[in-house]
Amino acid sequence: MEKVEAAGAVPIAPKAGFFGRALGLDRPELKAWVLYDWANSAFYTTIVAAVLPVYFADVVAVDLAPNLRTAYWAYASSAALTIAALTGPVFGAMADRIPIKKRMLAAFTSLGVLATAALALAARGDWLFCILAFMVANIGASSANQFYESLLPHVARPDEVDRVSSAGYAVGYIGGGVLLAINLSWILKPAFFGFASGTAACQAAFISVALWWAVFTIPIMLKVREPEVIPTASVGLWALAKDSAVQCYDTLREVRQFRNVFIFLLAFWFYSDGIGTIIKMATIYGKEVGIGSSHLMGALLCVQFVGIPAAVGFGYLAVHIGTKRAIYISLVTYTFICGLGYFMREVWHFWLLALAVGLVQGGAQALSRSLFTSMVPKSRSAEFFGFFSVSSRFAGIIGPFLFGIAAQAAGESRISILSVTALFLIGIVFLTKVNVKEGQLEAQRCDAATHKGAH
Repeated sequence: MEKVEAAGAVPIAPKAGFFGRALGLDRPELKAWVLYDWANSAFYTTIVAAVLPVYFADVVAVDLAPNLRTAYWAYASSAALTIAALTGPVFGAMADRIPIKKRMLAAFTSLGVLATAALALAARGDWLFCILAFMVANIGASSANQFYESLLPHVARPDEVDRVSSAGYAVGYIGGGVLLAINLSWILKPAFFGFASGTAACQAAFISVALWWAVFTIPIMLKVREPEVIPTASVGLWALAKDSAVQCYDTLREVRQFRNVFIFLLAFWFYSDGIGTIIKMATIYGKEVGIGSSHLMGALLCVQFVGIPAAVGFGYLAVHIGTKRAIYISLVTYTFICGLGYFMREVWHFWLLALAVGLVQGGAQALSRSLFTSMVPKSRSAEFFGFFSVSSRFAGIIGPFLFGIAAQAAGESRISILSVTALFLIGIVFLTKVNVKEGQLEAQRCDAATHKGAH
């Protein structure tokens, strides 16, 4: 028999294997939750970072000028995230009023999976179709992540959040890395694996990502239960959407009253802009400066496997020195990476910078998520995570967009990578203003008032 802490609390399994204990995953729902990182990381590694940008530049958009390939790719990333950013808070507010977090997760995952599979249809000259399919897949992935992350405070206890969030990124690195390694094997040795060409191998890789993402989403749908919501009067779907939009506006005003959450979102907005720009633009930028495709994809595979112990390590580092200090370490490292990226000319430069990114990327993202989680009222998690997602998405809009403008105007992208440094420095300044303990108390008071009002 499983023991339960209290009514409505998550059950505690009496035993867990070594792997589960090492990552802090001692309950089935925690393992199922982190497996979604394993599932969707394949999209971010193969589609966003490694294979599709090279396929777009070398095959689909090969007839365009190199700087235009970079610019159009950047614009597509920005446009997709704009749509996801504008709809995210409304969907989040709806999911806090009716129990649909898992259904929304399933719906947007399905959208992303189908659009990812459609990328296999893109051939030479189909750059507009490829961009549109990529945009739809990006919208699905970004929107699904909002609901995935909003489940974290419902499956993990407050003292587990740092470890579980970091474990999610670590498992994601493994999942994304394993499939990327398989995909790169196909692409580098297509004949050995029975493919007619490297192009056919890339197209098969896109199909494999869609299948991987779909199959490994099943555990979270089966093992993680839908969180309870505060009961509200029954209304139609359109009225609910309208009320949720109004509630979003009210929440935007209220978020400003959660002073530490608001300041953290400003910090996250800037430094996440820098991280997202590096993830989305590194490969196509490397392609533009003359780095070979095999080195580009190989270095990004290295990032995946370096990131596994690094993400877990940052989770334990946060326990000893504090979450904020651990984030500082990652952001300072990113600042140096951007400065050095301006001077990148040789293959070994790209490998060195990729290694440095692998050491800090997972830690920065996982600890940002867990720090925000600790300051968010549980009773409004989806709504607040909608604004968290907005911060990361608007960051993802502006960084690549400016990157594309600079690349198109200057005829090359070197100055664009240097400008990213400022985003990390501004983020660090805002982060110094966040009082984490005070933010956590604000969240606890909000939850107490919500439950008192419900009764």
